[in-house]
Amino acid sequence: MTTTTITVTGMTCAHCAASLREEIGEIAGVRDVQVDVASGAVTIDSENPVDPAVIQSAVEDAGYQLAS
Repeated sequence: MTTTTITVTGMTCAHCAASLREEIGEIAGVRDVQVDVASGAVTIDSENPVDPAVIQSAVEDAGYQLAS
């Protein structure tokens, strides 16, 4: 199991978190996604390391951006 933590900007509510969980959860091998709206922290548990470009694409598809 691999855990990846990213920071996402633009989230303001539980709906935002749900959208992000849904998009990231569709990535192959992802087992769990935890989102903390207040801090923007997103923790992704997956079977193997996930390509950062795939994560970024899922975040953008949900309508948000990775913090730089």
